[in-house]
Amino acid sequence: MSFVKLTTSALALAALSATTAAARDQVQVAGSSTVLPYASIVAEAFGENFDFPTPVVESGGSSAGLKRFCQGVGTEHTDIANASRAIREKEIKACAENGVTDIIEVRIGYDGIVFASQFDGPAYTAFSQSDIFNALAPKVMVDGALVDNPYTKWSDFNSDLPDAEILAFIPGTKHGTREVFEEKVIAAGCEATGAMEAMIAGGMSEDDAEDACLEVRTDGRSVDIDGDYTETLASIDANSNAIGVFGLAFYENNTDKLKVATMAGVEPTTETIAAGEYPVSRPLYFYIKKAHIGVIPGLKEFAEFFVADDIAGPDGPLAEYGLVSDPELAATQEAVFDEAVMGGGS
Repeated sequence: MSFVKLTTSALALAALSATTAAARDQVQVAGSSTVLPYASIVAEAFGENFDFPTPVVESGGSSAGLKRFCQGVGTEHTDIANASRAIREKEIKACAENGVTDIIEVRIGYDGIVFASQFDGPAYTAFSQSDIFNALAPKVMVDGALVDNPYTKWSDFNSDLPDAEILAFIPGTKHGTREVFEEKVIAAGCEATGAMEAMIAGGMSEDDAEDACLEVRTDGRSVDIDGDYTETLASIDANSNAIGVFGLAFYENNTDKLKVATMAGVEPTTETIAAGEYPVSRPLYFYIKKAHIGVIPGLKEFAEFFVADDIAGPDGPLAEYGLVSDPELAATQEAVFDEAVMGGGS
């Protein structure tokens, strides 16, 4: 790092410091609806145990939260972005273009995405990735050929599934959950059924086939939910045959309304996720704007509190709510303490 860059950063931080104290004294957080309940628990406990205001935590989805985060440095911009996926290169570039160059990545633990249905509805007790692909893809394999999806009921392609109309409420494209859903369920099903191989054999490039594998049907049987999991739950409540995609923690707090399906024969639990057995799990993150540390009161203290053993450890309140504790939590704690930024800087 050059002396000129250091000087410029120092000047920018000094200018930010001069206006911050009067402008804002609360940490501002936005992003993933999956991380939202964890962040809210920590924010409330932080406000009760520290001489700082309770942080303001908003939802909106991983992509939306990171977009806000990357809009710039200053009190009008958020300090932390919650995400149920890792930040993308294009988002890092967008951040840099707006002066957000030093970002601290914090992995808080792991979560699973689950398929659940109305408690009193049909028993979708066992899914494979191939089943979800066959239900929701616009083109599927039938008798060795890739054709427009003819299926209207789950039992049309798997007699072990209910004789019920296909209707799935899946996370919208701005949610980090959607990316995990696409990569670990839809794409895996596309490959397992031979659809990807058929696309390539039909003249598609491998890249185009990978993109095509992630598409979902648009005839009303697959419905994007742009809101949070409460909106998905409301849709399930109103449609007795439907399934929805949820985070494990949300399901575990709504077992009186929902029943969960296994995936590839494995039940989603904190134990199966921690053991790496459940195939649809993902790490959860938040991202800190380093330029705001020391300027926004309580920002670093909040981050350190979030990943403390007593909070994010296996016996902490987040684990009770469904977070699978990160086995490398100590390394995360050290990185937060050292303010280590992505890319190896500090």
